[in-house]
Amino acid sequence: MSAPASLTARRAIALVARREFVVQVVKKSFLVSNAVVVLAIIGGIVAFGVFSGDDEGEKVGLVAEAGALAGPLAATGESLGTPVDTSEVADADEARAQVADGDLEVALLPAPDGSGGVVAVTESELEPELRAVVETTVTALAQRAALDEAGVDPDAVAARVAEAGVRVDALDPPEPDSGQRTFLAFTAVILMFGQLIGFGTYVAMGVVEEKSSRVVELLLSTIRPLHLLWGKILGIGAVGLLQLAVYGVAGIAAGTATGVLTVTGAAVGVFVSVLGWFVLGFALFAVLYAAAGSMVSRQEDVNSTTGPLLLLILAMYGVGFAAVGDPDGTLSAVLSWVPPFSAVLMPLRVAAGVAPLSQVVGTVLLMLLVTAVLAWGASKVYQRSVLRTGSQVAWREALGLARRT
Repeated sequence: MSAPASLTARRAIALVARREFVVQVVKKSFLVSNAVVVLAIIGGIVAFGVFSGDDEGEKVGLVAEAGALAGPLAATGESLGTPVDTSEVADADEARAQVADGDLEVALLPAPDGSGGVVAVTESELEPELRAVVETTVTALAQRAALDEAGVDPDAVAARVAEAGVRVDALDPPEPDSGQRTFLAFTAVILMFGQLIGFGTYVAMGVVEEKSSRVVELLLSTIRPLHLLWGKILGIGAVGLLQLAVYGVAGIAAGTATGVLTVTGAAVGVFVSVLGWFVLGFALFAVLYAAAGSMVSRQEDVNSTTGPLLLLILAMYGVGFAAVGDPDGTLSAVLSWVPPFSAVLMPLRVAAGVAPLSQVVGTVLLMLLVTAVLAWGASKVYQRSVLRTGSQVAWREALGLARRT
């Protein structure tokens, strides 16, 4: 039975899509759960920024003549990657009391033998990193004093020593922001995995719900099956895209505001890439989930037909997770051309900065082509199965390989 002329294909699809979108976003559970997730994202990033940000450094107390070490200690600590925060202490007794109370990590007192060395007062032992800072500083100052006494210019000696230092010529130097790019890649894999499974399942469950309640029979009395299928996919996909966009904006804004995220340009690029590949990946899986859902009449039977799709997404996640540490490796480079693995691996490669424009364009075109072919086949299964109630539709019947009995 053909649809009424008044309901054009575009209008029918738009009406169904709008209904699916509104039904999902006005649910209290949807609003509350997403608010909680957004707060968790922002709170987690803020907490990470607070606890992993630049701290004040190791607390070092300086007594009497040891106060001259303040500047050199700070410079040495910065060069060795162990920040030092120095403060003056009135006397040795006060220094020992502050160390005992935990206010100071170590207190430096002038050596009683007048050698120019120091005595380090600690609660238990001097940590190796801080010990290296103290010993390097004290040794350097002692050498400088000895050179002065010998009539040698310490600055000239330091310059000559610096000239003879080791220069590193790396064949494959690491990028300064590689750590953040790895984190962005890992986040892209996690987000894509969750969104594809979650909203693909929404499509299948929605099809089964309408089928079991016989609502689909009323809908198909006014619109064509394909219009209903694509309207549902577009509506639920728009919800998933909106959710993903909110998560991304919240994460980038919080990361930038707290200083946790410094590669803002790369983060925005990854964000846009994830949104685009979610659209492509969701379109591919949504038609398959809709077809799988149309083959059963009870929601508890959905897993029997959508199981293979879940296994495929899990395989994508496993490959993506393995490729996070080596986004430019053979595994990632090859499988990123293979739909649907492209949906996970290409955002990862974009995050790592190893995806050339030609590959991005080529994989998008391949993904569109495969999606179009699968959509054609899935729509046939949907049309053959959506009005069938009772037992599960056999695969041979759904695929048109056997006549209905």
